[in-house]
Amino acid sequence: MTNTAWALDPTHSEVHFKVRHLVSHVSGQFKLFSATVETQGDDISTAKVNFSADVDSISTNNEQRDGHLKTGDFFDAANHPKLTFESTKMEKVSDEKYKLHGKLTMRGVTKDVVLDVEFGGIAPDPWGNTRSGFAVTGKINRKDYGVNFGISDTGAIMLGEEVAISANAEFVKQAAAVAA
Repeated sequence: MTNTAWALDPTHSEVHFKVRHLVSHVSGQFKLFSATVETQGDDISTAKVNFSADVDSISTNNEQRDGHLKTGDFFDAANHPKLTFESTKMEKVSDEKYKLHGKLTMRGVTKDVVLDVEFGGIAPDPWGNTRSGFAVTGKINRKDYGVNFGISDTGAIMLGEEVAISANAEFVKQAAAVAA
């Protein structure tokens, strides 16, 4: 079967996170990221996914907090400018539900993660392209990646350990290469 390449449409995609802060939550996003998907034909269960986010593009709508998140207390952007994910398996649960297994690397630490995927389908667009869409959710423990900041001077826990991840991604099927 022929491999199919799918390129990310960044104008119809987003990557967000949320973490507990004292008695509420703080949300943020990565504004610059890339992803590719390769499947056998259009079989999503065969998907191989590669993702990368530019840590310097982090935004929580607060410049001071964003600056702090880029330091060694959190993402350590100077030494680890990218956050990456490489899939190892796409497990079909139902026609629309999948489990995406892979390796997430942050701050130079790589851990196995499993993300929930809701497959939105494959459809033509008005410009002659074929698109596929996915909603991805999951949770990680920030301490697994060496992010230990979060205890106040009074000993109060300021940040939760669990970080919720959510992404919506739309991909465009790439034309098959023609042999010369």
